[in-house]
Amino acid sequence: MPSSTLTNSPLLSWLVGYESKRKQLLKKAPEGALRDFLSVPLPDLKTPIDKVNILAVDFETTGLDAKQDKLLSVGFVALKQQQISLNSSYHQIIKTKEQLQESNVIIHHITDSQKEQGKALATVVETLLQALAGKVMLVHFARIEKQFLTQACLELYGMAPVFPMIDTLALAKRRLDKRDVAYDPSELRLTNLRQNFKLPDHHAHNALNDAIATAELFMAQMSKANKDGKVILKDVLL
Repeated sequence: MPSSTLTNSPLLSWLVGYESKRKQLLKKAPEGALRDFLSVPLPDLKTPIDKVNILAVDFETTGLDAKQDKLLSVGFVALKQQQISLNSSYHQIIKTKEQLQESNVIIHHITDSQKEQGKALATVVETLLQALAGKVMLVHFARIEKQFLTQACLELYGMAPVFPMIDTLALAKRRLDKRDVAYDPSELRLTNLRQNFKLPDHHAHNALNDAIATAELFMAQMSKANKDGKVILKDVLL
């Protein structure tokens, strides 16, 4: 891509905005995990995707509204050089005062008693930010993780950084849209996309299981899209 085109691209403008905001927030950030996270720059946009440090993340929540609903659990696992590092895996239920609805328990299998034994939101978010420093977040359907993590940071620190993300749903949608053929939106569900790539069934609605499932899906997507090894970070960022 010519330098003039890159200079005018929305993605570069976004990155410059991210770096500017990161440096501004770094000056005001309190000591601790948020400052540590903001201290580490985003990987270069031209980095080959198989060289980018990635953290696959999934949240389970009580609903879809980050301002009213609560985080129930967080799961993540690191992905580097197209390999999942299972020894980096993390899963934690979050302690909240809100009593769970029956529908929440049915979907997530997290009970009130388990929730009562969970860790504080601040502790879990700190652990996540430490793991995310210098990495790009990988998710499936970015709106949930983006909004809930932003809201959690606002509540805990009074500020929230921009989190660079790769979204396996968005990557799949781009591919389907290029076909210019109507498709059922259900094709974009994590389980259905995994089936299309002949990946095994997984136990859904567990944050760590879904994070691993998303990492596996991304690896499958890249094995198909990156056969020539030319895919770089900017090609897959939201």
